[in-house]
Amino acid sequence: MVTIHDVAVRAGVSATTVSHVVNGTRPVSPQLSERVQRAMRDLGYQPNALARSLRRKQTHTIGLIVPDNSNPFFAEMAHSVEYAAYGIGHAVVLCNSDDDAEREALYLDLLLKRQVDGIVLVAAATSSDAMRALVERGPPLVVVDRDLANPANDCVLTDHEAGGYAASEHLAQLGHKRIACIAGPSDLESSAGRVAGYRAALRAAGLRVDTSMIVRGDFRDHSGYVAAQKLLKRADPPTAIFACNDLMAIGAMAAVRDAGLSVPEDVSVVGFDDIHIAGYLNPPLTTIAQPTTELGRVATELLLQRMQDRTLPPRRVMLRNRLIIRRTTASAPSRSISYFVE
Repeated sequence: MVTIHDVAVRAGVSATTVSHVVNGTRPVSPQLSERVQRAMRDLGYQPNALARSLRRKQTHTIGLIVPDNSNPFFAEMAHSVEYAAYGIGHAVVLCNSDDDAEREALYLDLLLKRQVDGIVLVAAATSSDAMRALVERGPPLVVVDRDLANPANDCVLTDHEAGGYAASEHLAQLGHKRIACIAGPSDLESSAGRVAGYRAALRAAGLRVDTSMIVRGDFRDHSGYVAAQKLLKRADPPTAIFACNDLMAIGAMAAVRDAGLSVPEDVSVVGFDDIHIAGYLNPPLTTIAQPTTELGRVATELLLQRMQDRTLPPRRVMLRNRLIIRRTTASAPSRSISYFVE
């Protein structure tokens, strides 16, 4: 491995002079600079970027922790963060917490040890106390999608309750009376907000909120399938299902088909997120579109500003989501439905 001393010998200068040329820490005459650069090219010398970064207290890396990198929503968000970070000369270290608080804490500690310049976090179940400790001792932090109710950090969110309301209101306006909800994990603010919107929309439509019609999943497709099976086996099955994310909605659609029923003729389905494949399903999924690309871009921009000025007051950015009506929703069926049993 070629060292700075090898370059110095080849150029006929001191190692200190080579260091000044490499790091730009002191002016060097054009003649000496040219000799050093020629020696570096001849020897194939590559400066140690990590060492230079640590000396300058910058590694030009950003940590990104997501709860499930197999979920297209988080994959699309990660792509947006990576694209924005690349534009400002930073690389992204991607970590998958698998929605596990202990695993998330380990990754946070790892990123601190790697001395990343900042962290974008889609939180699992990390406590606010842990977040406060990170803000106090760690690099700048921006929380995305899931609010930790911690006033000390920047966050970028969408209005989950408004989205849950819009999805459920759409179903009520189509004449559905038995509207079920497949909720996400109980400890996540995003899931709680969507369920709160569902409840509010039903009350506004004059419909009774039946808690037995709220079945919990884990934001993965199989949990949506199992939850929909449970709902369809009821004596009074729903004619419409609001699933709190698109993956669970996809699972619910499969359960409807396997029950010998049709979407939307027998059961209407609405999702949440508008992942890329939502518009290419058969039938295409009606859903609440989150501004995924904008979430990642704004989070990265806030992080850059925080990296440049740690004294800025905490910022809270709320982005709008919107209802995308496709072909998985229709007017409530006039006939009752029953679960198909072979």
